[in-house]
Amino acid sequence: MTPIPNETRLQIGSLLFEGLDQIDLTGPFEVLARVPNSTYRLYGKTTNPVRDHRGLALTPDATLADAPPLDVLHVPGGFGQEGVMEDEEVLGWIRRQAAGARCVFSVCTGALICGAAGLLNGRRATTHWASFHLLPFFGAIPVNERVVIDGNFVFASGVTAGIDGALRVAADLRGDEVAQSIQLYMQYAPEPPFNSGTPETAPPAIHAGARAAVKAMTEQREATARRVAARLGIAVPAATAA
Repeated sequence: MTPIPNETRLQIGSLLFEGLDQIDLTGPFEVLARVPNSTYRLYGKTTNPVRDHRGLALTPDATLADAPPLDVLHVPGGFGQEGVMEDEEVLGWIRRQAAGARCVFSVCTGALICGAAGLLNGRRATTHWASFHLLPFFGAIPVNERVVIDGNFVFASGVTAGIDGALRVAADLRGDEVAQSIQLYMQYAPEPPFNSGTPETAPPAIHAGARAAVKAMTEQREATARRVAARLGIAVPAATAA
């Protein structure tokens, strides 16, 4: 897309909910809050503080009802996504904002929330590896990449991939040079000590242990995804392999 002229002020907003993964939120925040001539705000059902799934307190700037039409809608994920996927107040707000947004940006299992809002049918998408197999429940086409772009939707896979996705969004909004400047300011040049960041590269024992650790949550997510698929009229397999 052609970047938006700098004199046009942008409205960027993130959904805030109980039990999200804070890096799904704060990683992209580091990028999107630095987009020139923009307003970045956090929106929740109320303005009461919520806690991420590890206990970090976060406070919305305003309620969903007070949000203006957003140029960028950012939907993070985390274990608390379960409480959002069948909340019609939140899902309706996401649908309305997505209808007019230049970009809808999901991180991690935020893709499942977008799917529950009916926004993934026929779209190429990605999400966290532990929930990747659930994307077809929402009519999505799973793509095993760190960042996937389909039209005005940007999907980042798991947690830290939100920074990569946010840089892509910043480039779309204001151009590559702006995004590169933000990346430099953040000194975002990761050099992890281990090559264990994906199921394909992690040692088999590490991979197996990680899957076992999230098995109960994955099963819960699948049960929710099945209910959502039934509501959306999407046929799903009788069984899946996490």
